[in-house]
Amino acid sequence: MQGRAFGRLAPGILALGVLIGIACGGGESEGPGPTALPKTDGGTAASGEAPEATGQDGEAAETEGGTTPTQEPVENPAPEFPAGLTWFNVSEPLSFETLRGKIVLLDFWTQGCINCQHIIPDLERLEEEFADSLVVIGVHTGKYSEEQKDSAVAEAIARYERKHPVVNDPDYLIWRQWGVQAWPTVVLIDPRGSVVGGRAGEGVYEAFQPVIAAVHEQFSARGLIDTTPIPLDLETTVASTFLSFPSEVLVDERGNRIFIADAGHHRVVVTDLAGRVVTAYGAGIAGFTDGGANEARFNDPQGLELSPDGNTLWVADTRNHAIRAIDLATGQVTTIAGTGERGYDQLRGGDPLSAALASPWDVHHHEGFLYIANAGSHQIWVLHLEYSYLEVFAGTRYENIDDGHRLDRATLAQPSGLSGDGTHLYWVDAESSSVRRVPFEGKGDVETLIGTGLFRWGDADGPAGVGLIQHAQGLALGDGVVYIADTYNHKVRALSLADLSVRTIAGGGERAWRDATGGEAAFEEPNGLSLAGGKLYLADTGNHAIRIIDPATGEVGTLALTNLAAASPPLPEDGVLRVHLPTQVVAPGVSTLRITVVSPESYKLNDAAPSRLELASSSDRVVRLSETLLTWSTDEGSFTIPVPIELREGEAEITGRGVVYFCRTGEEALCLIQQVELVVPVRVSATATAGEVLVEYLLPAVRGTYEGS
Repeated sequence: MQGRAFGRLAPGILALGVLIGIACGGGESEGPGPTALPKTDGGTAASGEAPEATGQDGEAAETEGGTTPTQEPVENPAPEFPAGLTWFNVSEPLSFETLRGKIVLLDFWTQGCINCQHIIPDLERLEEEFADSLVVIGVHTGKYSEEQKDSAVAEAIARYERKHPVVNDPDYLIWRQWGVQAWPTVVLIDPRGSVVGGRAGEGVYEAFQPVIAAVHEQFSARGLIDTTPIPLDLETTVASTFLSFPSEVLVDERGNRIFIADAGHHRVVVTDLAGRVVTAYGAGIAGFTDGGANEARFNDPQGLELSPDGNTLWVADTRNHAIRAIDLATGQVTTIAGTGERGYDQLRGGDPLSAALASPWDVHHHEGFLYIANAGSHQIWVLHLEYSYLEVFAGTRYENIDDGHRLDRATLAQPSGLSGDGTHLYWVDAESSSVRRVPFEGKGDVETLIGTGLFRWGDADGPAGVGLIQHAQGLALGDGVVYIADTYNHKVRALSLADLSVRTIAGGGERAWRDATGGEAAFEEPNGLSLAGGKLYLADTGNHAIRIIDPATGEVGTLALTNLAAASPPLPEDGVLRVHLPTQVVAPGVSTLRITVVSPESYKLNDAAPSRLELASSSDRVVRLSETLLTWSTDEGSFTIPVPIELREGEAEITGRGVVYFCRTGEEALCLIQQVELVVPVRVSATATAGEVLVEYLLPAVRGTYEGS
């Protein structure tokens, strides 16, 4: 078989002790999780390549006489999935017995691991190329306790748009079955249910495509590939939100502007300080294109920074592995660093447009230099704006939490949010649950303020050495305080620079949305923070909202967005709710089409943007409409629109397509958007007694987080 070698396999056990490569993990486990974690330098090889192991090449053995996969001897059978686990995107748990005839690729991942995020495009590419034979199954084995919850896995599936089966492995049962030691690890199983091989790290497409192609060719020739699609039960979103997984918020008090990285919609939204939507930059479709405000494309932007003159907004365009600049006067978007491809090579310094970045997460400007949290290489890079020169500022490329000389010794672990106080650059290292800093000037040492290891995290206030956070991703600097978006603890914390003590400002630790004070308030995976006018502005990612916090009192509110029509997000094609209503029999003549839209219990219609419905008749001869475009704005529970019509004998269908804005009563700041398509068959008969066509549509109740099957 052609292709790269895979790790040698014992029955049911994957020997991956040396296959760490570009993967999350490393260090000895000090918390919940696997006991077989390898003692390594932290996961990311300095060369940027995953070492290969030698062993069997995974060639499937020939058998006699065209027997079915279930009848062939299996020399290295895949162990069955343990019972009792939660599955997503399928109606019932899968088994290797029922998957006979399919090539199966197991993807061991954890949602916060940047390397796991990097291989998603590789998996999608393989799924598309081998659509008739390959089944990818995500095995989510959460590193952090918060990641292990079903609700957290469901949120991650939605955020990363995973459309294949996923099983939650919170107690590491499947992980230990296979002897996995790092995230991500990918394992290939042939159509007989026999294990071919596996490896840890990135570069999944290049490593697996030739092997899958050979397996596909061999088993297809023998008629042993089952091309029947497996039945998926993808969780569909009942309603969209105006913001989708906002990752960063930046407040420009002087310019009366709030910039929001609307990551899930691949754009940047601008409002005024009162929340009135002004405009948006980006077409709202994932891509990598420069151009005007409505033409440019971003891909999951995470970080924002405003130039001192207020004329340029810099964007960390994370999935494009690039830094973009928005000219706020013209709306023009330009790439200033990155090639659009994920970088693996060690940066030597030079032209920023020739350098490949790796998931830049945030940017911070200081005296003509733009500092970049290059999360994928566990480093901070710096762009000299005047000379257009890019170089490494801190980090050796190994993933860990070593302090010391910023270039020669210091190791970082997925640096995320950045900030500065004029003397030091501060950042949060998500994978070591730490806050760190380094002087801007000279070649000073990296210093850790809170955090002790890759597998040491928690939820604790207290003096220096006692406080713990969990996978924090955002921060902001105040007067002698580092404010922390403690992402997986669903809290906002304050770290005192005087004594390094930690206290909670707001959030009770539960995954929820609630405006209240202190511990009574609730967030869901808070991310970016901005401090302005004595208030903290928070990108509450999982709640698709911007929250406002008084750090002195802990009072939490939500920024109510208005004028939504100024920048309506593109809505997904698969998000249209199609409803076929019963046939109505009416008498001919001049009449009325009376349409009533009713919100579900505990909800009401939202007047933040005009709802609309476009009407069409399949036969103007039978049903002639006097109006075809209906718009309305109301905050009532229901709304009725009468439309004059003319009816003649015959049959026709009235179709209404549009968008309805609504919200939960008492939570008006969280705007929901429902795409609808209503079809009403109408039969006009001289013997009918009814005079009007009455259409009443009840919006469906919004379900809570999907809990799997």
